Amino acid sequence: MTKADLVEQVTAAMARTSGPLISKKDCARVVDAFLDAIKHALKEQHNIEVRGFGTFKIRRRKTRMARNPRTGEPVEVAARPVPVFKPSKELRALVADEPHESFAGDDPEDAD
Repeated sequence: MTKADLVEQVTAAMARTSGPLISKKDCARVVDAFLDAIKHALKEQHNIEVRGFGTFKIRRRKTRMARNPRTGEPVEVAARPVPVFKPSKELRALVADEPHESFAGDDPEDAD
């Protein structure tokens, strides 16, 4: 899924729940602002916790030895910060198709 696909889905979801309150262009601005806020917070070494979704944070990767693919000689790769995402229990359960207590009663197929 691309960012354009995400904007399309969010715009459609907003139209279904609230009527056409937001244009696709405005929705794209909101998605961009959301992603920019995450990037800025990570750059400032802050964690971003989205309850029920997951946590974005910076982890420090240790110095390690690797090999130069052209020459095969060992090369030291310096320690550096890397962004990581840790999914919430709810998101992991949803992806794994396992029941989770926070989803109880949320299944539309159970609405018979």
